[in-house]
Amino acid sequence: MTIRVLLADDQALVVGTFRILIDLSEDFEVVGVAANGREAVDMARATRPDVVVMDIRMPVLDGIAATAEITADEALRLTKVLVLTTFETDEYVAEAIRAGASGFLGKGIGPEELFAGIRTVAGGDALLSPAATRALISNFLAPPEASGPTALGENALPELTAREREVVAEVAGGLSNEEIGQKLYVSPLTVRSHVQRAIAKLDVRDRVQLVVRAYQSGLVRASRE
Repeated sequence: MTIRVLLADDQALVVGTFRILIDLSEDFEVVGVAANGREAVDMARATRPDVVVMDIRMPVLDGIAATAEITADEALRLTKVLVLTTFETDEYVAEAIRAGASGFLGKGIGPEELFAGIRTVAGGDALLSPAATRALISNFLAPPEASGPTALGENALPELTAREREVVAEVAGGLSNEEIGQKLYVSPLTVRSHVQRAIAKLDVRDRVQLVVRAYQSGLVRASRE
C-alpha cells in the first residue's frame, strides 16, 4: 500500500531533499509541499494525506498550530502528523503531542529513520519511545494533582472494560504489546486488539493520544520524584 505524504517546511533545501528521498521509496507518494503552516492545513484538506511531515518553526502559521487544526478536523481523522524539527526540546515535543501529533523526529535523522517514522505513524503507532513519552507527560501534560506513585485510578475511563483499562495502564507505563502480553499472559495480538478498542471507545487518534488520556484521566499517575 502506498503511503501518501504531505511535506510542510519553509526551508526549500530541506523540503526538496526530503521530497527526493521519499520519492525514491516505492511505498511513498508525495502529494504536496507546503511552505508554511496555513498552506499545510489547506493542502491537507485538499489532498487527505496519510501523513503530514510537519516542521515547527514556519511563517504565517507555525507547525504546532497547524497540527492542532489538522487533528481537530474530523474530515482529516485518518491523517497523522509527524513533527520533524531542529528544535528538539521537551517543551516543543510536549506542545506537539498536546496538539495531536503522532510522532516527533529531529532533522538530523537519516533516510531510513525518516521512512521508518512515516511508516510507524501511518500504521497508527507512536513514534516516541515509551520512556520519552512517559517523561514528557509527567513533566508537561499530566495534571498537577497526578503526582505521586504510579497507580490505577479506580473510577477513571469508565467507557473501558476492566481488561482494557489494565492494558491501557500498561501502555501508559511504557510497555510494548509483547511485554504487556507476557505480563498479562495473553498474546501480543490480543493486546493490540484491546488497545485498538480502547482507542475507538475513547475517540483518540492513536497510541500517543491514548497514553495522554490515560494520564490526564487519572487512570495512571505520573511519578515526579
